[in-house]
Amino acid sequence: MSLVRLNIKGISYSQTQNGAYALILSEMDGERKLPIVIGAFEAQSIAIALEKEIKPPRPLTHDLFKNFADRFGIVIKQVIIHKLVDGVFYSSIICEHEGLEEIVDARTSDAIALALRFNAPIFTYKNILDKAGIFLKTTPKKNKGKISKDEEIVLEELISGEDKESVKPSKQNFSKFSLKELNEMLDEAVANEDYERAASIRDEISKRE
Repeated sequence: MSLVRLNIKGISYSQTQNGAYALILSEMDGERKLPIVIGAFEAQSIAIALEKEIKPPRPLTHDLFKNFADRFGIVIKQVIIHKLVDGVFYSSIICEHEGLEEIVDARTSDAIALALRFNAPIFTYKNILDKAGIFLKTTPKKNKGKISKDEEIVLEELISGEDKESVKPSKQNFSKFSLKELNEMLDEAVANEDYERAASIRDEISKRE
């Protein structure tokens, strides 16, 4: 079966269902998107890896795994989303240690969080993309990496059918604050390890720069 390389397009959270997020992957040489419903912790970890300017004061679990792997010479070469059963995606992490390759089973959200930290490519099989891939409205280039309103509506319908842990995501309108206040709030959020809030504040700062 042929492999299809995927890129991370972004993360969308549910406006109606607490703790539910959708990770959006897009095929590199096509228009289809592969939405995967993930939990709050995994969404936070992936968002931190995508947002290079936010540095946690202490390593998250996936950062700790990266530090451990670096110390013992383990490298993640690639991640493959290899199976889809009853709406659940299954993934494998392809690792290398001292010239020997090993395959490790992992939850897809964990595998992708680690792939980001190792700069490893993400793949799936064509038959999985044929089965679960969807077409979403193309986001304008100036908003590359962001989820459009039309895409959010489609994803909300997807997320609403999934049961996730009820962890309330931080959601606040930061537009009323000055840049000075936002930067102070960003420092405070990072110090308190509230990375979802920090990412939202960073998004607001980026809009104004």
